Amino acid sequence: MSDSSKKSNLSGTEIYPSLPLTAWQETNDTLHLWMQIVGKIRLKQTPLVNEWWNTTLYLSAHSLTTSAMPYKNESFAIDFDFINHQLLVRTSFNKGFSIKLEPMSVADFYQKLFDKLKSSGIEVEITAIPDELENPIPFAEDTTHASYDGEYAHRFWRVLLKVDQVFNQFRSKFIGKCSPVHFFWGSFDLAVTRFSGKAAPPRENADRITRIAYDREVISHGFWTGKGFGEAAFYAYI
Repeated sequence: MSDSSKKSNLSGTEIYPSLPLTAWQETNDTLHLWMQIVGKIRLKQTPLVNEWWNTTLYLSAHSLTTSAMPYKNESFAIDFDFINHQLLVRTSFNKGFSIKLEPMSVADFYQKLFDKLKSSGIEVEITAIPDELENPIPFAEDTTHASYDGEYAHRFWRVLLKVDQVFNQFRSKFIGKCSPVHFFWGSFDLAVTRFSGKAAPPRENADRITRIAYDREVISHGFWTGKGFGEAAFYAYI
């Protein structure tokens, strides 16, 4: 396990800090699962938008954030703050809290978050098992993934921050239907997608997630940290 409880000292002038997957693989895998938990809360609390756009996370000046989510007549948001290394929960009814980001099992993260949400008056139920992963372990039972290296978590966010700017500039050149630049917690990638306006051929034997995501012709561009490939990389597909 790696520990980092201090603010990151990485210079803000380093535009694309080094992000070798082998140096932070365990943290990458743990963060992926933590973000699935938070992403599933967003999925539960927001109305379905085409291609699952309602479920994604967004870059902010200090975090990856759910942005505001409805709860009864109020709102709340959950942020992964990678400067101060905290999970921040903010509410419109002044019942926010934070959880320190540090080495912690997925089971502990899950329990702490839902206990604190309940204490703040927010009760949410999710499907508490990871998506889009082989051999998924229910969140409440996962004591295997428990790493957090704050320096590499910060580097990860810094890279996403710059890629987000590049993708938004790219997005601005297209006047047709285009997705926001957003982070998919299932596949753990930042992406932007353009649409041709035409229906796509049905995908045989596809699951519901895939059917909804690809029911129209698209060209997608993205960035991911490289799990299954070996190193961080950009991608594109049609």
